[in-house]
Amino acid sequence: MEGALVARDKVGIQDFVLLDETTETAFMENLKKRFDKDLIYTYIGALVVSVNPYKDLDIYNSNQMDLYMGVNFFELPPHIFALADTVYHAMMLELNNHFILISGESGAGKTEASKKILQYYAACSPETDLLTSVRDKMLMSNPVLEAFGNAKTLKNDNSSRFGKYMDIQFNSEGEALGGHILNYLLEKSRVVHQNHGERNFHIFYQLVEGGEEDLLHQLGLERDCLYYNYLTQGECAIMSSINDKNDWKTVKNALKVIEVSESDRTVLVASVLHLGNVEFDPDSRGNASLDNNTELHPCSAVPVKVLSPFNIDHAIYVRDALAKAMYGRTFTWLVRQINESMENKDDTMKMVIGLLDIYGFEVFYVNSFEQFCINYCNEKLQQLFIQLTLKSEQEEYEAEGIEWEAVQFFNNKIICDLVEERHRGIISILDEECLRPGDATDLTFLERLEEKMGDHPHFVTHRLADITTRKTLDRGDFRLLHYAGEVTYCVVGKRDRHTQHTERLMGQSKNAIVREVFCNADADSRRRPETVATQFKSSLLKLTESLLAKDAWYVRCLKSNESKKPGVLDEALVRHQVKYLGLMEHLRVRRAGFAYRRRYEVFLQRYKALCPATWPHWLGLPMDGVQVLVQHLGYMPYEYKMGRTKIFIRHPKTLYATEDAFERCKHELATKLQGKYRGYKAKGELKKRKENGERCHPRRSQVGIFINGFINRGDARSTDNSEYLAFVRQSYLNRLKLKLPQTVLDKTTWLTPPSVCQEASELLRKVYYRLMVRKYVRGISQQKKGQLQMKVVTSAIFKGKKDSYPQSITRPRRISGEADINPKVLQMIRNERVKYSVPVVKYDRKGFKPRPRQILLTTSAAYLVEEAKIKQRVLYTSLKGISVSNLTDDIVVLHITCEDAKQKGDLVFQCDHLFEFLTKLSMLANKQNAFQVVKGSITIEIQSGKQGAVDFTTGPEPLVYKDKNGHLMVVRHPPPHTPYPLKSG
Repeated sequence: MEGALVARDKVGIQDFVLLDETTETAFMENLKKRFDKDLIYTYIGALVVSVNPYKDLDIYNSNQMDLYMGVNFFELPPHIFALADTVYHAMMLELNNHFILISGESGAGKTEASKKILQYYAACSPETDLLTSVRDKMLMSNPVLEAFGNAKTLKNDNSSRFGKYMDIQFNSEGEALGGHILNYLLEKSRVVHQNHGERNFHIFYQLVEGGEEDLLHQLGLERDCLYYNYLTQGECAIMSSINDKNDWKTVKNALKVIEVSESDRTVLVASVLHLGNVEFDPDSRGNASLDNNTELHPCSAVPVKVLSPFNIDHAIYVRDALAKAMYGRTFTWLVRQINESMENKDDTMKMVIGLLDIYGFEVFYVNSFEQFCINYCNEKLQQLFIQLTLKSEQEEYEAEGIEWEAVQFFNNKIICDLVEERHRGIISILDEECLRPGDATDLTFLERLEEKMGDHPHFVTHRLADITTRKTLDRGDFRLLHYAGEVTYCVVGKRDRHTQHTERLMGQSKNAIVREVFCNADADSRRRPETVATQFKSSLLKLTESLLAKDAWYVRCLKSNESKKPGVLDEALVRHQVKYLGLMEHLRVRRAGFAYRRRYEVFLQRYKALCPATWPHWLGLPMDGVQVLVQHLGYMPYEYKMGRTKIFIRHPKTLYATEDAFERCKHELATKLQGKYRGYKAKGELKKRKENGERCHPRRSQVGIFINGFINRGDARSTDNSEYLAFVRQSYLNRLKLKLPQTVLDKTTWLTPPSVCQEASELLRKVYYRLMVRKYVRGISQQKKGQLQMKVVTSAIFKGKKDSYPQSITRPRRISGEADINPKVLQMIRNERVKYSVPVVKYDRKGFKPRPRQILLTTSAAYLVEEAKIKQRVLYTSLKGISVSNLTDDIVVLHITCEDAKQKGDLVFQCDHLFEFLTKLSMLANKQNAFQVVKGSITIEIQSGKQGAVDFTTGPEPLVYKDKNGHLMVVRHPPPHTPYPLKSG
């Protein structure tokens, strides 16, 4: 990424964090500069901003996938594959769960982004029959969900009309073994009504246009979309840009792959179409009648009797409500079937990567209940977004020992509470009005809102507004001031009635398919039913709780223009999206302290040529090398900070100056190398001409020169032996080329050189082994690199000190995850990131009774847990030492600062995964120097002023017990080939 700064004037900056100014104007200028060059991806730190180009770009092929696999996030130009790869390797390295939030308005490219990430993970999976089957099912779920959940809108020909969260499940080897989908708020109103220029869900048109003749006859359908009322309201049933016939073939194939019966789904889809054509006639009393209505024949095997007297308008309402309920339940059933098809049968699965493809903030001319739910969802996700971003930034600063600087930002909790607060929020008031008996109407609901929240700064109605604002509000409207701007909602006609009774009736159908789809409609019918708003609120709260327990990554999708024209960027439209997606807010949070941070090794490797002391090789610690380098470059103290593993640079202009200096340095180095090469080449040509002249001398023959050279081979180089020595060197190099060592560990097969080549041979050997090491290191995956780093730390602490260390080297790692942790505990520590968990046996401080427990390691503390209770929290700052014995036991003592008698003392426990646990602890707490490997006995502090001890010895049988002297006695087998000590007497 740093290399691209040189071309920043032409193609913009790849990371908005490195903008000189964090203004909206500078943001838009950079975005447009990149968009004009077909560079549709830009970063804000680790967040990916994606602009829909409305044209095909050749940047998603298999070569591109290979290019981004296993590469550092900032090493290559911004790409969604870079994010997918980074998330995958972070999961494998840290063995925890992650999610990617993909957001943006309709037409911005959310669905495509989700599919690209899914395709990338499918390509990463090994080729086995099981994994290929799982991969195919995950990929094939997309066309099925698009057919049933997507539709043409004014903004997008393939707009997702539902929210989707998909967990991709991985095993410890990084293989995708399964998936699970949650769906949110399907736009059921589209089933019965479409605005002008919009269509119903794709599946209706695909079935009518592409279904086989026998199938259509069986379902009683006509091959004419214009025949069905539910397909013609938008007046665009037939679209030249959409091939429904071909799409039907794709959906049929996908249904087979995910093992869902085609006939089951088409029956229900056809039933909805028939319902839409049901018409009512008035009887003698003015009530709706179904006499002579042939459209019901395919749907009902027996005559239908209407027992409730409805007028025609009311009957049409109930018909449409039934159609919406039937389609909504069909969609839910379909998602359930897909989940069963993709279900992971491997109980050892511990890790997931979630993909959240959710509708963006919506503002229309008329905003209904569905827009209210969508915008509430975005409000919650914005709250989560800022919370996790701040948390991530603060954790990195704390981990690096950099002082955290408070960030000013708009906290939208006040708006979330306005919507969701119990007994006072909009949803609670809506519930009361929908469910209370009597004359509750849309306007009484609005009156109740005015009573409850009339003085709220983010809420206004026609009655509460000032004279100027009142002109922009109808009497049936209320307006909310969201984080992204004002939205006016219309309350008129937003309540569903009678659907509960109708759905219970459908649950008793004689048709097995219908009965299955409505299977739980009759469950506990005496309970007060939940409204759609409350159901959505509950599911959203569960989702946010789940997301809080995972590491977050983001893709923000922007629509470049409303007309879907390639290469056109509507600045006003994009600026509006930048605002409501919170991109400037995120940028300000990310830029609050230091604009740039890199690991010392990476920074030094790139810029070492700028300082004579670090070029060409720095032999000390990378941190020390960076310190020497920045001092040579003249960095002022306020421009940077040195963390534990990274350098933090405050202003982009400091990095710009460094990168520009590096660019000049590269040109100077290139010029020097070219001069050296030309000189070397000229000398070689001159030498060749001289040698040719000697060969042509009439008094000397080639054989004579060779024999003379052999005789004088031990002398200093001269005209008598130079040609022979050149032959010896060339011969040695040719033989060496054919017998080079093949592995880094092969130290014995290097060809022994003649005396004249010894110095050159040693230099070549060092260069060759360094090259092999470099090649080996570059081929190591992030997961393997993390494992090796842990092994290095473990070796430094325990090698040659603890008897059981050699056996631990080949022991497989333990895979820990949230599934092992009680959900109540996760909720209690939701503000901390769990990095590792392990079962232990803890020994009481009084009496040393063994207790089964669990230890959790977070970024700031260790927790001792008993089922759903946290028994003790040990801050890493209060951890003054860690002791183990030199024997083969698994006992660990954590020495804790204990200032008064009320505080708990040292923690003594047994851990079967001792080396892995202690390595994780040492790295998280930065306590590598706090370890003691003790012989004989470890003194422990039971509480302030009171001491005890743990004694260690060897014996024929492993034992742990309280000895007569009051100490904890630990007996373990001696290491192999060690005789047992003789007991006296």
